[in-house]
Amino acid sequence: MAQQPERANVIKEELVEQNFHFLAVYVEAKNSILVLLSEREDKLGTMAIAVPKPKDLLGTATSSILSGDRFAITARLFAEHIAAKKDKIAVVSVYLEQLTEMQAQAYFMKLLDKVMKTEAKAKEAEKI
Repeated sequence: MAQQPERANVIKEELVEQNFHFLAVYVEAKNSILVLLSEREDKLGTMAIAVPKPKDLLGTATSSILSGDRFAITARLFAEHIAAKKDKIAVVSVYLEQLTEMQAQAYFMKLLDKVMKTEAKAKEAEKI
């Protein structure tokens, strides 16, 4: 019997800080990662894509906005961060209702750290 290809890993995390509810949906496939970052409820927002730099080139990941413009700085920042850290194509969506992107960046970074810790624990559990 043929071995089944590995399926995408999905992680959902939440963070409540100063009465604001932040959500993350993280989907990791073999060559890419999709992350939805939002406030209050899961919604699609400004989307950015980033491609990691080849190992022999200096610099950071290259990114572009796919749709939207309200949260372009934050979407590109996190897409580039994830692409560089995971060495995979990263698509990031950012949706905010009340906070500005500058106010939300620290919370989203904390939320992404939480997602990465959950992912690391899941990978360790798979090895056992």
